Amino acid sequence: MRVVQTADDVRASLAMRRGVGAVGLVPTMGALHAGHERLIERARTDCQTVVVSIFVNPLQFDRADDLARYPRPFEADLAVCEKLGVDLVFAPSPEQMYPEPPDCAVRVGATAEHLCGAFRPGHFNGVATVVLKLFNIVQPDVAYFGEKDAQQLAIIRRMVADLNVPVRIAPVPTVREADGLALSSRNQLLNAAERALAPSLFRALTAAREAVAAGATDPKAVKQRAAEAIPADERLRLEYLELVDPWTFQPVETVTGPVVAAGALWVGRTRLIDNVLCTPPA
Repeated sequence: MRVVQTADDVRASLAMRRGVGAVGLVPTMGALHAGHERLIERARTDCQTVVVSIFVNPLQFDRADDLARYPRPFEADLAVCEKLGVDLVFAPSPEQMYPEPPDCAVRVGATAEHLCGAFRPGHFNGVATVVLKLFNIVQPDVAYFGEKDAQQLAIIRRMVADLNVPVRIAPVPTVREADGLALSSRNQLLNAAERALAPSLFRALTAAREAVAAGATDPKAVKQRAAEAIPADERLRLEYLELVDPWTFQPVETVTGPVVAAGALWVGRTRLIDNVLCTPPA
C-alpha cells in the first residue's frame, strides 16, 4: 500500500494501472469505522485497484469548532486500509487541495435546499467541490458512497449526471450497530450517556417507516408520530425530520410512493443524521 499526499503522486502511482481493470475510489474524511470498511470491501470486490482518500475538507464545515473537533486518527485509518488491501491512500493537506481560496467551485441547486442544506449553509457546495476535485485527481471508474448520507449521495449523483463526469456512483447500504444507530465518525464524540440516547433518531425514523407501510399518506401525521418516538431529554434536540422524494430530495405533500424519511438530531454537542426508505403498501 502506498500513501501519497499530492495529486501528481496519485497520477504517477496509477499510471501503470490504467486499463488493467477498474479503479475504485472511496472518498472519506478519515476516522474510519465499519461503515467505511464496507465501502472499501465493496470496492475491493469490484475493482482491480482501490484508492481511499482521507481528507477533512474545510469547505464543508459551517462551524470552526466542528472542524476542530472532527476526529483524525490517521495511523489507525492507515491500519484499516492496510488490513483491507487498499492499493493507494491519498491523504493531502488542506494547503495541497486548496493552494489558494477557490475562485471556481460547484454550486448545488434545489437538491441541497432542504434537510442538511437548510441548516448548514454552503455545506453541500463544499462537498460537491471536493468530490469533483477528487474525481479529477484520481479519475476513478467507480466511486463508493454510503446510503447513510442520502442527501449527499443524491447530490453527487446529480453532479455526475449534470456535468457528464465519467464515473459510476455505487451506493452501499448503511451499516448499523445492534441497537440501530447508524455508524458515523461522529459517534466517537459521544460520551456513554449520550451514546445510550443516540439510537432515538433511528427509532423515530422507524416509526415513520411503519406509519407509511401501514398506509399513512399525510406527511405531517407521519412526522408527528415519528417525533413522539424521541424521548424528552434536555440533551436531545431534533433539528429536522422530513419525508422527501428519493431523487429530488424535495419534501412531499402526500405519500403516493416510496419516500425517504430523513432526520438530524443533536445529542449533546454532536449532530447525528440518518435516513430510511419508506414504502407504502402495494
